[in-house]
Amino acid sequence: MRLKSLSTAHKITISVIILVLIDQLVKLLVNANMSVGERIEVFPWFDLCYIENPGFAFGMQLGGDSGADWGKIILSLFRLVMIGAIIYGMRYLIRSGREVPKGVWVGGVLILAGAIGNMVDSMFYGMLLDEQDGGFLMGKVIDMIHLPLFRWESVPSFLDFLVGADGYFFGAVFNVADAYISVAVVYLLLFQYKFFK
Repeated sequence: MRLKSLSTAHKITISVIILVLIDQLVKLLVNANMSVGERIEVFPWFDLCYIENPGFAFGMQLGGDSGADWGKIILSLFRLVMIGAIIYGMRYLIRSGREVPKGVWVGGVLILAGAIGNMVDSMFYGMLLDEQDGGFLMGKVIDMIHLPLFRWESVPSFLDFLVGADGYFFGAVFNVADAYISVAVVYLLLFQYKFFK
């Protein structure tokens, strides 16, 4: 079967599955080969830093630092609603017959794969990974990408969120799924905004 002969829906499904598998493979390799809190410098501007994130993107969480169970449940339900909304929107575009730029499909695929990748962590890692021991929907997302670009000593208070605890600009630790979503959102806002009007 040739790729060109596949329908748009099949191409989207295959792409999402491949991207989710890549995300999960990276997370499981980090879990199997690193200890929580371990940091490995790959390049001066790129570290692998294994953390388990109880919340959502870049360590933010509902319910404060306690990581309250209700916060995890609300976050999981929100993720499921968003995944459903993205799938519904993509199906709507396919069925409408409307001309959709390839870049919009790529952005949608990346966002959907990122959302599903993090949802898998939240749903199953609490049951599957011994060190998490959290149960269904109580899993922590595995983050590992850290970009210590440069230190920012005196940060204006309204930009605190851009600086990690270690003082590095954009000191957050994130994962492949977060990267999919972030890249897609920026790309869609910069280059595909006319389509969404």
